Amino acid sequence: MSDFWRYERRQRIAVKDGVKTRTAKFATQWWAKQWLAALESFGWDNRLQRGRSYARSGQVLGYALAAGTVTARVQGSRRTPYRVEIRLERLDDAAWERVLDALAARAEFTARLLAGDIPHEIGEVFAAAGAALLPVRARDLATKCSCPDVANPCKHIAALHYVLAEALDADPFVLFALRGRGRDEVLDALRKRRGEADVPEQEAAPEVEPLTAEGFWKGRGDLSTLDVGLAPPRVRASVLRRLGPPGAWASSDEMVAVFGAVLRAGSEEALRAGLEG
Repeated sequence: MSDFWRYERRQRIAVKDGVKTRTAKFATQWWAKQWLAALESFGWDNRLQRGRSYARSGQVLGYALAAGTVTARVQGSRRTPYRVEIRLERLDDAAWERVLDALAARAEFTARLLAGDIPHEIGEVFAAAGAALLPVRARDLATKCSCPDVANPCKHIAALHYVLAEALDADPFVLFALRGRGRDEVLDALRKRRGEADVPEQEAAPEVEPLTAEGFWKGRGDLSTLDVGLAPPRVRASVLRRLGPPGAWASSDEMVAVFGAVLRAGSEEALRAGLEG
């Protein structure tokens, strides 16, 4: 009988203070779902199933993220936790420059990234730059574990994949970091490229006729001539950026990261109601 099956039958050691996953699905945002979909497309179903169980029970004791690499300790059946590493190929500087130029060329992309959101079209931007944001093939991921299981991914690596998916779900910039550039590097580069262009200049207020009591309730023209259109704002959360952060906030970016999603949802609902009405 092989060593592999003997190790499989050993009971894993329960962990009290491991990384607890928040949801059974591990991913709610589209980019985190795409990460898991990519893994499942590599034919790792059995391994991933064991990894999900490990992740849900908190067997991942902790992880550290660096440019292109995430490392962790995962508690298995042995007293000493296993050392796990996942590496995604880092994009070179030339590829990143092409990606950042393309992102900065579209104001909405810059605004959404500043708000902590990733546009669905971002994959096209990376592809046009000759790169990819998500792993495309199994060999795009270089992984290793100190356990005796010769299969790759083992259940310990798979567990880290799911914990990483949940980290991506909470912070999309983890995905950028795995490709070699962290949040601050990406956002600073976009700000430098666009300057203040991501927030439209304030238009001059039109001259208006002073209001008077006389004739106030009388119509002043044919309302059918009014040209009213409904369209989403060109730049997300521009009002928050113009107002600037209140005293307790460090920056507008921090405020937008918290309230931007609420404003976006309200804007989309208002647009839907207007179009249906």
